Amino acid sequence: MLDFAIFAVTFLLILVGAVLYLYPASRQASGIPGLAPTDEKDGNLPDIISSSSLHEFLVNLHEKYGPLVSFWFGRRLVVSLGSIDLLKQHINPNRLLDPFETMLKSLLRYQSSLNGDTGESHMRRKLYENGVTKSLQSNFALIQKLSEELLAKWLSLPEAQHVPLCQHMLGFAMKSVTQTAMGSSFEDDQEVIRFRRHHDAIWSEIGKGFLDGSLDKNMTRKKLYEDALMEMESTLRKVTKERRGRSFNRHIFIDTLLQGSLSDQQILEDTMIFSLAGCIITANLCTWAVYFLTTSEDVQQNLYKEMDRVLGKGPITHEKIEQLRYCRQVLCETVRTAKLTPIAAQLQELEGRVDQHTIPKETLVLYALGVMLQDSSSWPSPYKFDPERFSEELAMKNLSLLGFSGSQECPELRFAYMVATVLLSVLVRKLYLHPVKGQVMETKYELVTSPKEEAWITVSKRS
Repeated sequence: MLDFAIFAVTFLLILVGAVLYLYPASRQASGIPGLAPTDEKDGNLPDIISSSSLHEFLVNLHEKYGPLVSFWFGRRLVVSLGSIDLLKQHINPNRLLDPFETMLKSLLRYQSSLNGDTGESHMRRKLYENGVTKSLQSNFALIQKLSEELLAKWLSLPEAQHVPLCQHMLGFAMKSVTQTAMGSSFEDDQEVIRFRRHHDAIWSEIGKGFLDGSLDKNMTRKKLYEDALMEMESTLRKVTKERRGRSFNRHIFIDTLLQGSLSDQQILEDTMIFSLAGCIITANLCTWAVYFLTTSEDVQQNLYKEMDRVLGKGPITHEKIEQLRYCRQVLCETVRTAKLTPIAAQLQELEGRVDQHTIPKETLVLYALGVMLQDSSSWPSPYKFDPERFSEELAMKNLSLLGFSGSQECPELRFAYMVATVLLSVLVRKLYLHPVKGQVMETKYELVTSPKEEAWITVSKRS
């Protein structure tokens, strides 16, 4: 492998590496346009590194060669689809990989659902999804309370004071996820701070040396990572033990898992995945949504009018969320404009065809979602933040096809949509959200897209 001493391997390289490790891919050239290997041993890894991220590499590759491209990860062929039309052609019974599950379970040395009995994996996935649904229903008032607490914090600030949006959204997301997943012990801020410290220690190693093995070479880093993982697992085991066979007023995520036929290890793994992925997706969806609202007074005012019409002076309720159609359009456009998760992956288990080209068996097929989300043939004025585009049925169908809406959306994103809706219903009815003049927002493309630096805003009270 290439020497990554000067390069932090991205989340998505980890995903690709994990999948190709589990499924040695075909080395057969397919005739699909794309790059020849730059390096005999490393394929096009040098090109990916020079592009800063896999997403940016794919943007350049698709611009040069078209919507169907190929490149080499080491000595293995990878195919990337960059248009919705090609994605429609490729939908088949192949197994769709959940990038969070694949990447996180590989890093944490957990058994991936890529292996094992298909029926058991389906049952486990269904239980996971039900856990998210039930915990959202049971903890709706909690999420509203946490949103109100954040509003009170912002109202207490001087109007000219800059608000560190990323920091506050991550804290809000962590409180929402920990209390929803693991219960009332995380009402204690010290427990949340402890969780965040361990979460950050684990998450920071994703993107560092998973492929090059540098974690094993640096004993200080390795000990910090292993200690954090051990502490988080110990916390999850403690919660599991406390709630097994007992009844509580508030249903949480882990309770649903306990009602299934999962082993203690499987419960630990699934709660860990939800805790890690749920925090990152929720934090970044909320961050980007609030940031984009600061850039468009018209969108912010239209959202306020809908909130006022549907909710009036009363609190948001679970039943009224479906009536907040423009709010959903805002969140859908946030996902699209931010390219919230820029890549998905699917293993080509059987030989297939796309656009007259053959995709060899056991090829990893990337869905370049970040490319598709800003394709002008599917999205007019693709770089404009315009929630109105999702008033059209075709736009919603396209987003659903990409896995960001409807039955295809991942459970963590469904959780994030609900939390973000509640948060916006609280903030927008009480505050004007303003941009900081002169701020240049640069983007970091990893498994989840985030601002490269802190995003600053200011707020003022609505009269």
